[in-house]
Amino acid sequence: MGLDEVMQAVGPRQLYLLCLLTVLQIFVAAHAVFMTIVGATSPFHWDFGNLPSDQSQDNTTANESQQFRHWLRVTNKSEIHRHVHFDPGFSSVITEWFLIGDASYKINMASSMYFFGVLIGVITFGQISDRYGRKKVYLTGLALDILFGIVSGIAPTYSIFLALRFFVGVNNGGMSLVSFVLLQEYVPVSYWAITGSLQSLSFAVGISLYALVGYFIRSWRILAIVINIEGVIILLPSLFIPESPRWLYAQGRWSEAEQILESFAKKKGQQKSMVSLKPPTAQNVGEKANVIDLFRHRVLLKRTLVLMFVWLICSLVYYGLTLSAGDLGGDRYLNIALSGLAELPSYPICLFLLSRTWSGRRRTLAGFLLVGGAACLIIILLPETKGTGLLSVVISQTPSILGKLSISAAFNVVYIYSSELFPTSVRNVGMGICSMSSRIGGIIAPFVPSLKSIQVSLHFVVLGVAGLLAGVLCLLLPETLNKPVPEKISDLYSIAQHKRDIVVPQASVVNPTGDSSESEEDFAADEGTALIQ
Repeated sequence: MGLDEVMQAVGPRQLYLLCLLTVLQIFVAAHAVFMTIVGATSPFHWDFGNLPSDQSQDNTTANESQQFRHWLRVTNKSEIHRHVHFDPGFSSVITEWFLIGDASYKINMASSMYFFGVLIGVITFGQISDRYGRKKVYLTGLALDILFGIVSGIAPTYSIFLALRFFVGVNNGGMSLVSFVLLQEYVPVSYWAITGSLQSLSFAVGISLYALVGYFIRSWRILAIVINIEGVIILLPSLFIPESPRWLYAQGRWSEAEQILESFAKKKGQQKSMVSLKPPTAQNVGEKANVIDLFRHRVLLKRTLVLMFVWLICSLVYYGLTLSAGDLGGDRYLNIALSGLAELPSYPICLFLLSRTWSGRRRTLAGFLLVGGAACLIIILLPETKGTGLLSVVISQTPSILGKLSISAAFNVVYIYSSELFPTSVRNVGMGICSMSSRIGGIIAPFVPSLKSIQVSLHFVVLGVAGLLAGVLCLLLPETLNKPVPEKISDLYSIAQHKRDIVVPQASVVNPTGDSSESEEDFAADEGTALIQ
């Protein structure tokens, strides 16, 4: 039997692996939003010479701020440490290394360095896991992620901390990608949408749990160590997980794949089931394509450029809102927790809308982006809230919560929509280009909140306008719901010509490749793997 014929159900061991790798996303989320608490601003005052004393950072006038910044530039570090005093009940990298005045950009630099590491990790780990296996690369990445994360908690200088954040990003981003692929390859194709959704839900829960842990642990060094202890708890049982049976099958190691599938099929109180795999049949070689083809063909060029922009904006607005959650007024920890919880309803909502003919892929994506952009613009009209009660915060942060929900849903939809717009021959390349564009948005996002130093609401204006523009550009793309999935680049032109020349029911459209079953299988697989951030 072929591999897909064998993997038709999910057994107890697969459920255990599903739970383990889903919980892993809580650990991944903590590192992604690490700087929202560790890089939080803290009130301070200074007591030096003619400079106004006992002034907090928030209520200093513009003239006093300029005097203070000048004093910071001309004064040595020991004098700064002696005369600047932070709130003793809270510690962060700002209080540790006095990242104030002209040095405040280093806070955002740490977040950007992490996301730059994620970009490198996503590119390299995927290729390495294709060659050496999913399990080895996943375990290596998780172990190094934990190691660099713990060491970052005891970093003696900011420069070392910055370098460690880069290496955490490389291993966290690469490891999470491989773990996602590994989980998908443990279960049948029909379960891919469910597993992808569960991992996205776990990531959102991880943001809220990180806020909860940060509320009780006010020392940033202890917090950095504690969140990595969770990684150790996940690493230990991960040592005993099996290799991906799909990867083993693709490598020709059929006997090993059979043993793993037999253990999957075994149920409590029953004897081991016997599995016999047959070698994969040779497939006809399709058209060869590369990244240049995305920009050489007019139809693909338009789709690629629009999708690259949409992916970049999705990441920019998503992490821009997440990293700004603590600066929206009210309680910082409650804001961050609500930012994570706001994502939870987005996944069932987008799954409902995607299958409706009146909304489809294009309108659903455009709608979520437009709502998310509008919500960001509404935020600038609201007065700052001083209350810290739950009801006060929820009411004042409703636009922010709506924006986060909408952009989370858009992020999920764009994965599915993109996989259907790219022909099979360039789908992996196209999705890779879009993913890289998304990581660039993540690198830029930490600096967006710093725009408030120019104008207090400027960062929300940027996020809102970007979301609205991306939503409008989505309308330039074709609808893909219930449409044939193109196999080759040439299919894009033949389908377009077919629409111009003949009007027939949808069921009568013939796949030019003559292999409709393979097209439908690819469509199901791509739609399932889409639901991950």
